[in-house]
Amino acid sequence: MLNIAIIGYGNIGKAALDAVLSAPDMQLAGIVRRNAVNIPAELAAYKVVDNIDKLSHVDVALLCTPTREVPRYAAEMLSKGISTVDSFDIHTQIADLRSTLMPLARQHNAVSIISAGWDPGSDSVVRCLLEAIAPKGITYTNFGPGRSMGHSVAVRAIDGVEDALSVTIPLGTGIHRRMVYVQAKQGYDHALIEKTILEDDYFRHDETHVQFVDNVDALNDTGHGVNLVRKGVSGKTHNQHFEFNMSINNPALTGQVMVACARAAKSLQPGAYTMIEIPPIALLPGSAEDNIRKLV
Repeated sequence: MLNIAIIGYGNIGKAALDAVLSAPDMQLAGIVRRNAVNIPAELAAYKVVDNIDKLSHVDVALLCTPTREVPRYAAEMLSKGISTVDSFDIHTQIADLRSTLMPLARQHNAVSIISAGWDPGSDSVVRCLLEAIAPKGITYTNFGPGRSMGHSVAVRAIDGVEDALSVTIPLGTGIHRRMVYVQAKQGYDHALIEKTILEDDYFRHDETHVQFVDNVDALNDTGHGVNLVRKGVSGKTHNQHFEFNMSINNPALTGQVMVACARAAKSLQPGAYTMIEIPPIALLPGSAEDNIRKLV
């Protein structure tokens, strides 16, 4: 049984807890959150602490924190010899994060699996497979319509923002519109908040519209989805066309992917990995032979 710690108890942390409790080969070591005193009723049966050092034994820590806090938490856990899984989602920074964490993980005999969500994450595996079977061609990943957790969290971190919701609207061919709904704190400059959003790396590459509303919660829906298309060439044969679609609950899928990757961590050599580097069979519970007989 793998002993799993959950770092952070927001939307992803709650979904990760459900996934850990449903896994046949895992048990919960505890939950680490800033406030370990005022514990929600649903956590009464579990150990809740404000520092991972207060847990007796942890094999893997699931970093259910905002993306921009992942590098710090990953470095802290790895330096303690604890393997980590995160859902870091800034695509342009993934390779650099991997390079940063690689020597630290190796030095402390631990494994770091980064960007283990659904995109980046499981969708990355689909893109990798499609490029292997149609090496020449173009892949378009169209997100939504739905709530982006990473984008929403980034807006909530801006000074003067009480609550925020970022909705991704697919325009086709991998182009997206960001609709950002902001509930501002009283007395804060709306124009300055909007300027900060538009200049953020999460938004400055896409068409982004900011609207100020009285109540973000009235708009909130955790649903999301993806339409992934590749049209390419296999050998010298053209017009190979593949399409992958899914409609999902965003936090639930992210939490489940992270738990699957925690399982895979036990079979990997020390180091930092993305999901496309992990054998898919390592994500599954049970013996390799049983899974081969079932799935091949």
